[in-house]
Amino acid sequence: MSKTAITSPELAPLVGPFSQAIEVGGFLFFSGQVGQDPATGKMVEGGIVAETERVLRNLAAVLKAAGKSFDQVARAGVYLTSMSDFGAMNGIYAKHFSQPFPARTTIAVAALPLGACVEIDLVVKA
Repeated sequence: MSKTAITSPELAPLVGPFSQAIEVGGFLFFSGQVGQDPATGKMVEGGIVAETERVLRNLAAVLKAAGKSFDQVARAGVYLTSMSDFGAMNGIYAKHFSQPFPARTTIAVAALPLGACVEIDLVVKA
C-alpha cells in the first residue's frame, strides 16, 4: 500500500508520530485539528467559537496543501468536550461548507489535546 503524507507549511510543526493528512487508496485522511494558533503554538482564546474558527482555518491550510477545498470534503468527524457547544460550533462550521454538506458525526469526548473543546477531522476523495 502506497501512502503519501500531506503537510502544510502554514501550520506549526507536528508534535507526535502522525501526518497532518495522508493520501492512500484514492482518499485523503486528515488528522484532527484543534484550535492551535500556528504562530504561537498555543490554543486560541475565546471558547468554542474562536476554537472552531481556528480549527477550520487549520484544516483549510492542509486542504490547500493537498490542492483541495472544503467543497470536496466527503466526511467530517467533530469531537466536542461539551455537547452544549454544539450550536455554536455548528454555526461556524456552516460558514465553511456548502450543500451538499459532507456526511458528519459529532461525538462527545472527555478531553482533547491541549485542553481543546473541539477537534475536527476530514475525509476527502483524492
